[in-house]
Parts: sequence; C-alpha cells; structure tokens
Amino acid sequence: MAKTAGLVGLVGIGATGCSTDEVLRFGWPVAVTPQAEKMRELWTWSVIAALVVGVIVWGLILWSVVFHRKKSEELPRQTAYNLPLEIVLIVVPTVIVAVLFYFTAITQNYVTDKSAKPDVNVDVIAFQWNWEFQYPDFKTDEGNVVSTVGTSGEIPVMVLPAHKRIQFKLRSTDVIHSIFVPEFHFKRDVFPMPEKNNQDNVFQIDQIDRPGAFVGRCAELCGSYHSAMNFEVRALEEADFAKYMEYRKEINEKTGKTYTTAEALAKVGCKDWCSPLATTTTPFNTDRTAREASGSGQK
Repeated sequence: MAKTAGLVGLVGIGATGCSTDEVLRFGWPVAVTPQAEKMRELWTWSVIAALVVGVIVWGLILWSVVFHRKKSEELPRQTAYNLPLEIVLIVVPTVIVAVLFYFTAITQNYVTDKSAKPDVNVDVIAFQWNWEFQYPDFKTDEGNVVSTVGTSGEIPVMVLPAHKRIQFKLRSTDVIHSIFVPEFHFKRDVFPMPEKNNQDNVFQIDQIDRPGAFVGRCAELCGSYHSAMNFEVRALEEADFAKYMEYRKEINEKTGKTYTTAEALAKVGCKDWCSPLATTTTPFNTDRTAREASGSGQK
C-alpha cells in the first residue's frame, strides 16, 4: 500500500512539470494533420475511460481488502446468484464497448476518407532498404517525373506543401514495408503488387498544419538494414513548394542535370528547420565489401 501511494505521489510530482496538452497526449507526438488530431482525441478519451474503469476496479479491490478481511473461522454467508449485479456486469461493459466502437468507427472513417481531387499526388515506392518519392503531377524539362531516390549515401527527403490535401499511393518492389511519420499519427503497410493483395494502397491527409521538418521511418521488419530505412519530410509554404518544383524541373547549369532535392531546397532558401539534407539520421553503408571483420587490425 505504501509503495503504491509512493508511486502515485512520484507520478503526480513528475506530471506537474508537464502542460495540460502534454499530459492529455499521454506520450503521443504533437499532431500536424487534422487526421492525426482526431486520432489523438480518440486515444486521449480512450485512456481516460480506461483510467476511470481502472479507478473503480482498484477501489472495489481495496474496499474488499479493507472491509472483508477474515474476522473469524466462521464462513460468511454464501451467495450463489446476484441477479442485479450480474445484469450490471453485462450491461456496463457492453455499453463501454459500444461507445468505444462508435467513436473508433467515426475516427477511422474520417482518417481513411479520400477526396476525388487531391491537391498534390505523391507515389511512395519502398525497396530494401530505402525510399523513392515520385510526383506524377510534375515533369522535368526532359519529360521525366520529378523524383527523389534514397541511396546508401543520402537519406531521401520528401518535400510536401503545407495547407494542401495530399494523396499518397504506396507500392513496394520487394517485401512488405511500412511508412510511418510519427507526427502524422498514421502508419500504413506498403505491399508489393497491392492490387493483387487486395490492399488499399492509397491514403490522404487534409493538410499539414504548419511548415516543418519531420522524420519518417519504415515500421515493418523488412530485412537486414530495416533500422536504417529512414527518410525525412519537409513541409513548405505553398509559394516555397511551387518554387521548389520549378527548380526540380530545370537544368542546373553547373552539373548539366536537373536540380536534386537538396539543391532545389537550398535554392528556395530553407530556414534553420529546413535543412536541404537530412539532419536527424545518417545513411548506413549497405555495401558489404566496405565492412571489415571485427578482429581486423589486431595482433
């Protein structure tokens, strides 16, 4: 009992350093899309409901321990059936499950809803162990689709406009991967041949609420270098995104090739939060010949 009281006290003291918003998120990242905020609300109220049920159960356990301790060798009155109690134990959980199901279905329908005319389309192609992001609405001066491909030497950066509805179309070239941006609060598996696997490989977000830089990951164990299969997101204001795409279409006079993602972002003039290159993670060299045995160099 003393240990429990002490633990509750420590949690209370620790929580005083958090804002109300941080406490109600219960560890979730700050949402940057309307869909993410809806899921955060469902999570918050589900946890609160679970805590309320938990407090009631803990109270009943303590009440039984305190007021129904063994007082003598005489057996207490035995009750075989308690119809009112049994009805309560059936009706209350049924109501709780029905309410949770209703709000879960409402949130799921909103999160998976699709507009017939998204503002921007992005084709996400996953492969062992990196990403390619294609923008089918935008073509280079050479007639190719604007694309960003990650390599063993560079983490790919997905550039998106803020305040625009974006549609993502997912496909894998080998095994099952999973795209996950924590601030979107949404993870979607990426299947090879999604049509043949009966997978809905398209999802949308209403908008990204603010410009910013976010980290994305593969959230499905997909092989030896799964842990290094990361990417980053740059959400730009609409005008900056338009400039970025214009640069991606043009030929860089210095290189004789179209501007890369990093070169175009640098030309747009990213602020500190918008580094042209990935800053939160580094690529892992997947060239096995570049590795040395752990005992090399030892005598």
